[in-house]
Amino acid sequence: MSALILKSRVTEKSTAGATASARGGRPVYTFVVDPKVNKLTVRKTVIEKYKVTPVKININVVKGRKFFARGKVGSQSGFKKALVYLKSGDKIEL
Repeated sequence: MSALILKSRVTEKSTAGATASARGGRPVYTFVVDPKVNKLTVRKTVIEKYKVTPVKININVVKGRKFFARGKVGSQSGFKKALVYLKSGDKIEL
């Protein structure tokens, strides 16, 4: 089951969301997941792997894009990400 969550996505925005509990909000953790998963399988995997119960889960599909850098055309692949919301006191150690 843990192969469904590929890795945690660490960006400035996701780090600010994870520390939201200090500001009175719910902590939010962002994961890159397998393209075939849905909310129920992400929920089961988070409970099994991190021993916390999510309050809410949002799933977004990030489309790939093409870019032009240093005179060459490149591409960035797309992925699927899951935003996992926890209760105020809960925490995931990544």
